[in-house]
Amino acid sequence: MLKQGLALIVVDEKSSLKAHTRFASDALSSMKETNLVPDVPATVAAVKNPTSKIVYDEYNHERFPPGDPSKRAFAYFVLSGGRFVYASLIRLLVLKFVLSMSASKDVLALASLEVDLSSIEPGSTVTVKWRGKPVFIRRRTEEDIKLANSVDIGTLRDPQQDGERVKDPEWLVVVGVCTHLGCIPLPNAGDFGGWFCPCHGSHYDVSGRIRKGPAPYNLEVPTYTFLEDNKLLIG
Repeated sequence: MLKQGLALIVVDEKSSLKAHTRFASDALSSMKETNLVPDVPATVAAVKNPTSKIVYDEYNHERFPPGDPSKRAFAYFVLSGGRFVYASLIRLLVLKFVLSMSASKDVLALASLEVDLSSIEPGSTVTVKWRGKPVFIRRRTEEDIKLANSVDIGTLRDPQQDGERVKDPEWLVVVGVCTHLGCIPLPNAGDFGGWFCPCHGSHYDVSGRIRKGPAPYNLEVPTYTFLEDNKLLIG
């Protein structure tokens, strides 16, 4: 009797262990046999077989209680004040950046130059400094004006009429920098009575036009305006 009881206990334990140690594939096969598991992926099955029996798990979705309406005015005040402060800071930064780009008073003063013309004799040339460059101001004689207007512009390398380069025929204002390599020409020199560049031999006439040598262009004419009382404003 004792042996039979022990045998029954062993058989029950084996059957219980077998029931608890089944593989997942066995469970899936049994579920397929009962049509509980579809033959398609779960996402596809959900699309093909929609159901309204959906239960949401609220375990990890705690909702905060509604706020106190009496405290919203203070919150709105704080938010509005913060935005105003941020807007003011941005405005100051923009103004500082824009003002930093504008020229200072000393730079603006150097941008223009006023020259007194009363002391310049006919036929002579004076040199002034404007924006770091020499500027030639020549008071031309009647012979100079006639000579400048007698040139055939078809023979010029950089064709320009004399009237295009002066505002008053008596006064010629040009930047004293050779258009070849930036040397400073000598006044009242050269083969045409204007300027001569000693660096590479460029010759300019009494209108500042290139007549001979390697320079490709005429001497530059800056922006200038005649003022009252024999004064000239360059720039």
